[in-house]
Amino acid sequence: MNEKKVGEVLAKVKHPAIDCSLIDLGIVKDIAVEENKINITMAFPFPNIPIKDQLIKSVREPLEKMNLNVKVETVAMNKEELQNFLKKEEENWRGM
Repeated sequence: MNEKKVGEVLAKVKHPAIDCSLIDLGIVKDIAVEENKINITMAFPFPNIPIKDQLIKSVREPLEKMNLNVKVETVAMNKEELQNFLKKEEENWRGM
């Protein structure tokens, strides 16, 4: 398993209210692979977003089904990442 393959799996994980993948939205920020250990950094636009756990679970599940050990670290988006997120959100909002 390498970063590209993990990215391909996660490219299919969509945000429940925005018609974009978590990668396209910048929520999945970094992917690092060491053997069967996957370290993922997820950046959130705001602290304490209500669906944070749901989004983390949506990233973990497809990788854990492949018998990979997944560790998720969460951070806040920087100003530029937040602007990109808000633009994509506005363009692709579909609601929940």
